[in-house]
Order: sequence, then structure tokens, then C-alpha cells
Amino acid sequence: MNAHGRQRRAMFTRPRKGDGRMSLLEVKDITHSFASTGFFRRYTRKVKVLSGISISIEQGQCLGLLGTSGAGKSTLGKVILGLEKPQRGNVIFQGVDLYNADPSARKQLRRDLQVVFQDCYSSVNPRMTAEQIIAEPLQNFEKLTPMELKRTIGELLERVGLEPEDMRKQPHQFSGGQLQRINIARAIALKPKLIVLDEAVSSLDMVTQSHILKLLSELKSSYGLSYLFITHDIKAAYAISDAIAVMEQGEVIARCTDKAELLKLNHPSVMKLLGSMLAEHPRDRNFSGLE
Repeated sequence: MNAHGRQRRAMFTRPRKGDGRMSLLEVKDITHSFASTGFFRRYTRKVKVLSGISISIEQGQCLGLLGTSGAGKSTLGKVILGLEKPQRGNVIFQGVDLYNADPSARKQLRRDLQVVFQDCYSSVNPRMTAEQIIAEPLQNFEKLTPMELKRTIGELLERVGLEPEDMRKQPHQFSGGQLQRINIARAIALKPKLIVLDEAVSSLDMVTQSHILKLLSELKSSYGLSYLFITHDIKAAYAISDAIAVMEQGEVIARCTDKAELLKLNHPSVMKLLGSMLAEHPRDRNFSGLE
């Protein structure tokens, strides 16, 4: 292995317990509220959506962030992405406090932190081609010749299961699953350290979900990626996650460093999530699909 290969491999080495190294992402005591206006705008009150949230993600790990609608999962994702500044707490990414970093440090952090949202269509400009969509981050951070850029985009399309010729198509010419692959290609273009997947498969049919989850697992292994996998779907979370945190009403109410621990939890919210995936007839109700 040459020096470059050794350096790249070292870059994606998962920290060992007790070696004094920091987690890739540390979210510490995040609290956040939104303003709520009363009748006839006579008063405004603060509605707390996140309350003292603390989670961490190690290099090469996928943390599933599980919870029902309104639990605060997507708001936490926006805080981690730097899109929603919290009232209190810190987001430490690669050892740097995201909200207290200088502009140059924040730019580097933005390169290493990417996102794939739920709605694949609203995530792209409908007038752009797939080539232009995937090229955006590369043009912002890399200095590639037109030929290098086109070759890189073609390779990324192949990596997510599409064809280089697809780069000439516009969003309306793709199915939902294909367009989500375009969004994933854009997210991995810069070889980031962490990708936030915010309900990234929830709008897809079951077969397409399975294919996208398999693709995400393959990319995680190939690129040494880490994921924050935000979802309300317990099957999807179990399929891809190494560890799982469960949120309810803006708080983390359960943490499983091993996803198998999830099946042993007796918390009502966890049982409700487990129950949501059970078969209709009691005799068919079991958790074999998670094993």
C-alpha cells in the first residue's frame, strides 16, 4: 500500500475506546425552542422542541435516530447541519464547535458534513440536469477541469447504480428511487465524514427502500462513511444502524449501543414503535423481521 493509501485508511480508522480520541460528532446538551403566536397575535410563547439532547457518533458508525412524528428528530438534524442555531448546547464535529468556529473552519466542516433529505424532488433544482446537480459541491470545493468533472460525475452515477448517460437527464425523467440515488451521489461527491439522512427512504416504496438501504450500507463500507439515520421506521433503522437512539417529545428516552438491545426495551414509546410494524393478525406478530 502506498503512502496515500495508508493515509486514507488511517483517516477512516474507527477510534478505540480508551485511546483519548474524540468522537466524530458530539452533540452536547442541545436545547431549542420555536416561537408560537397565540390568537390574534396577542402573545408569543416559546415551545421547546429539544430538551438537553446529547448524542455521539463514532467514525464509521451509523446511528439510527428513531421516533414518531413531532419527536424533534429533524430539528436536531438541522441543528447538527448548522441550519438551526440552538438556544443552548454545543455541536462538536471533528473536534470543532460548529457554532463557534471561524468562517474558514466552518467551510471545511461543511465539506465534511452532507445531507440527504426525505423529498428527493424538492431537494434539487427541477431545471438542472443530473450532471449539474452532482457537480454543485465539486465546483464549490474542488478545482477540476471540465473533463475531470464529467468523468467524476460519471463514476459517481455508476457508484449509485445509474449510468453515466443519465447525467443528461432532468429530475422529471427519473423515478423517485433514481432521483434519491442522484441526491446520494451528490452527498458522497466530496467523500464527507458524516452524512445526515433525514427520512431519506420514507417516501419510497418498500422494494426501492430495500435497494437504497443496501446501497447506503455498501457506500458506508466503501467510503468509511458515518451516518445519522433519522427515521420513524423501525425496520429501516434496524436494517442499517449500528446503534440506535430513540426520541420522544424533544428528549432522548433510550440509547442502544448495540441495536439488538432495542428489542429488549420496555419503554412505552419503544413498544409503540415496535407495535407499529407488527402484522395485523396476532398469530403473525413477531420481531423476526428485525433479526
